[in-house]
Amino acid sequence: MIISNDKVVTIDYSLTDEEGELIDSSVGEEPLIYLHGHHGIIPGLEQALAGHRTGDKVEVSIPPEEGYGDWDEDLVEVVAKEDFDDPEDLEIGTQFETETDEGARLATVIDIEGEDVTVDLNHPLAGMTLNFDVTVLDVRDATAEELAHGHVHGEHGHEH
Repeated sequence: MIISNDKVVTIDYSLTDEEGELIDSSVGEEPLIYLHGHHGIIPGLEQALAGHRTGDKVEVSIPPEEGYGDWDEDLVEVVAKEDFDDPEDLEIGTQFETETDEGARLATVIDIEGEDVTVDLNHPLAGMTLNFDVTVLDVRDATAEELAHGHVHGEHGHEH
């Protein structure tokens, strides 16, 4: 079966940055399962996997605009320390989820100066070229329920 829209795809992947440093990997962990054509993974990887089948190995380099977007200076904000539930627990590198006008975003503390906390709402991988090494483990038809909900059910499906 060939990877195309409305197929449930199971992959093993390793993700490295431009210097070859490992960022993330499913190898030795649970594989990633997603519903193709439903924005479950970044666009560049989805495009690269289309047309492949079980057993295929795919290596692809994805520019920021097809991954997590360019880094945006407007997404860096200074927030008062008192606005946090546990300000004493804050340190540079702390990550937390926050609600924005565009929905939930992951924020990273990048500076703390006195009562001011600088947070970066860019995705941690924004602005990076991402190198994926993927093995396609399985391709199947999605169920009617999965199609109706737009994501995989059970089997450790990945929901974003």
